[in-house]
Amino acid sequence: MTSPAKFRKDKEIVAEYETQVKEVRAQLVEQLKCLDQQCELRVQLLQDLQDFFRKKAEIEMDYSRNLEKLGERFLTKTRSTKDHLLKKEQSILSPVNCWNLLLQQVKRESRDHATLSDLYLNNIIPRFAQISEDSGRLFKKSKEVGLQLQEDLLKVLNELYSVMKTYHMYNTDSINAESKLKEAEKQEEKQMGRSGRQDDRQTPRSPDTLASIKMDEKPVRRSSVKKIEKMKEKRQAKYTENRLKAIKARNEYLLALEATNSCVFKYYIHDLSDIIDCCDLGYHASLHRALRTYLSAEQNVETSKQTGLGALEGATESLEANGDKQKLMETYNNVFCPPARFDFQSHMGDTMGVMCAQSPLESELIQRCQQLQSRLSTLKIENDEVKKTMEATLSTIQDMVTVEDYDVSECFQHSNSMESVKSTCESYLSKPSLAKRRANQQETEQFYFTKLKEFLEGRNLITKLEAKHDLIKKTLGEGDGRRNSTVRKQESGETIPLMVESCIRFISRHGLQHEGIFRVSGSQVEVNDIKNAFERGEDPLAGDQNDHDMDSIAGVLKLYFRGLDHALFPKEVFHDLISCVSMESLTERAVHIKKVLQSLPSKTLIIMRYLFAFLNHLSQYSEENMMDPYNLAICFGPTLMSVPEGHDQVSCQAHVNELIKTIIIHHDTIFPGPQDLQGPIYTIPGVGDDFCDSQHCEPPLVEEPAPDTVSVSHNSEDESDPIEAIARFDYTGRTGRELSFKKGASLLLYHRASDDWWEGRHNGVDGLVPHQYIVVQDT
Repeated sequence: MTSPAKFRKDKEIVAEYETQVKEVRAQLVEQLKCLDQQCELRVQLLQDLQDFFRKKAEIEMDYSRNLEKLGERFLTKTRSTKDHLLKKEQSILSPVNCWNLLLQQVKRESRDHATLSDLYLNNIIPRFAQISEDSGRLFKKSKEVGLQLQEDLLKVLNELYSVMKTYHMYNTDSINAESKLKEAEKQEEKQMGRSGRQDDRQTPRSPDTLASIKMDEKPVRRSSVKKIEKMKEKRQAKYTENRLKAIKARNEYLLALEATNSCVFKYYIHDLSDIIDCCDLGYHASLHRALRTYLSAEQNVETSKQTGLGALEGATESLEANGDKQKLMETYNNVFCPPARFDFQSHMGDTMGVMCAQSPLESELIQRCQQLQSRLSTLKIENDEVKKTMEATLSTIQDMVTVEDYDVSECFQHSNSMESVKSTCESYLSKPSLAKRRANQQETEQFYFTKLKEFLEGRNLITKLEAKHDLIKKTLGEGDGRRNSTVRKQESGETIPLMVESCIRFISRHGLQHEGIFRVSGSQVEVNDIKNAFERGEDPLAGDQNDHDMDSIAGVLKLYFRGLDHALFPKEVFHDLISCVSMESLTERAVHIKKVLQSLPSKTLIIMRYLFAFLNHLSQYSEENMMDPYNLAICFGPTLMSVPEGHDQVSCQAHVNELIKTIIIHHDTIFPGPQDLQGPIYTIPGVGDDFCDSQHCEPPLVEEPAPDTVSVSHNSEDESDPIEAIARFDYTGRTGRELSFKKGASLLLYHRASDDWWEGRHNGVDGLVPHQYIVVQDT
């Protein structure tokens, strides 16, 4: 029997598992609430649009009637003129002609606004009603799919719980059998010791008497020993049997654990994205068509409104499902980000958290691996066929909802009579082809959802089997060793590659305040020239000359990391790193990231530490260079960490950017210091002497001259003779009062303007010279 302490340990393990499952369940509920909220907001938006256009139609109709009355009033007055001769003569005058044209324009505006009102009522409003109906129907179907996927996910979690309990039960039986075996061994040793002591205590007897006694006692002792040996053999067999069952149960638990983690990750990365896509199916395109109809009507009524309509047109053209999906997932990041992986829970001292492939399990695992591989090949072929059918159906639906039927120009080609207005614009819903088209659309949607469910279920099964297959393959030693080759290129050569160190040194000296650094593209010709120079072993950025384009230098640095055989962050740690994005506290994220990165080679960590310290320093000048940590993460995220194939690029890239931003902000917490990890460290210019490894010193920082330090032109009549000075560093004047010069240039100094500035001349130009950048020659 298990002790109370061990029983409490089992309860703690179960409680921890149930807590984690409870959190997942709460997250699933919040996901459905979030999608319900989006649906309600969408329905409310469409209802508001219908009410808006209905009221606008009334206003337009009232405006049209008022214009008609206005025109008829003056036309009637003109027709009632009694002197027809005077009327005929006045009609040829230009003012009267303008007056007649103005009245005709009023009549035309009246007809146009009546047409506009009719379009609102019979075209645009029915479109919004149709969109609302379609959105509700599609959301309901998408929710059914989501509920089914959540049920499948919870079923997988329950299976994991059952397997874990089975493992605990068999492991307990194994421990009990081992205890009984040890008791039998002790009894055997005790019996053997007792027999020996009895022989030693016997008194000397005659040979015949002694032989008689041995003949009597020998069967008794032999029978007792045989019973103990038989009991020991039974218990040994029982222990072997229970131990084998425990090992098998642990293997099954590890397989189920790997499959569960893969299913959970697949659900959060793939399934949720697909469900959101289904909710948005056709919504943006249909809304695009309705608003395009409104734009076409307004543009034909009044050209002067193009400025105001341009903003709405831009918003209409920007309707895009993937963009909305990314915003939704970023807004509710804690809901849609995958949870932490389920870890192996050791039971009663069983600390072996890996699968066992020793005999006699090795042959069984090999056979199982082959069976899984065969099954996966068949499933992938079947699922690929389903995917092709699903994608073709989706393309058909997209063609249906992107029909360009929003141009209503022909509705404005009406006659002069007011009665012909309604006859020119047939109601949108009364077109004979619409009913057939909508019936085809709904039938195609039903087929698409059927294939979608089949594809998602197949992908779910493939994910589980692949996880089990990969774990068995790795256990059997058939892995491809990708982990060690991930940073092969980074580990070759210098600890900090020359190209990286030189580009960072140059930008730190001259480009910290450069606006749009890393975001603006440089000259491709100059980028190639600098890159080729580095590949020849040269350092084209050595020295203090600032004669290179800053954006090109930044492009060279990004090009280095983009050109690596493998990204700086290996794909093997992608899932572990991304899982921390759901943590609201940046400090907790940093601790998690530090733990994950500890497994990387030291040379890779040194490069990361150097790079992110520089990016953190660069972000401190965000007010000047417009590059805060998030903007830098957008520029470096795709370069430093690539999204694995088969993952949704849009949603994953948002998580990658958030991860890189966290590392930039908390780089000093994430990466070990020089005591724990020896190697080059990036130092802020002017703070430490070891920032630059070259023989050149860092130019000092100088404050801008005070406003009252005015540079005046010097003439030959000044009483003091000029002093000669030599420039120690390159200097670029920040204002029109400051002189610019190169290192080694000769300058003439007139007199000291302040403790930090001289008034002098260089190349025939008078201005201010910083004292710390020159060496005054002895006179």
